[in-house]
Amino acid sequence: MNKGEFVEALADALGSSRAEAERALNAVLELIAERLEKGEKVVFTGFGSFEVTERGARTGRNPQTGATIQIPATKAPKFSPGAALKKRIAGK
Repeated sequence: MNKGEFVEALADALGSSRAEAERALNAVLELIAERLEKGEKVVFTGFGSFEVTERGARTGRNPQTGATIQIPATKAPKFSPGAALKKRIAGK
């Protein structure tokens, strides 16, 4: 399911227009991104949580040449599913 299909399904579920559903989705995604950018954790109990993890600098290898390269430290978003979502996916 892509974003357009999700917006359509959201509009149907809310009984609203596609434009309203898209504005709502964009607002939610923007809020999550803003909070993660500030280093905050975003938790939806039962669904899961979004947080920023820090990856340390490390040595890697170029697969084409075999040369070693230095990979700098970076931050990355992470999603951890909640218990209720895990159970639902597992079919329990």
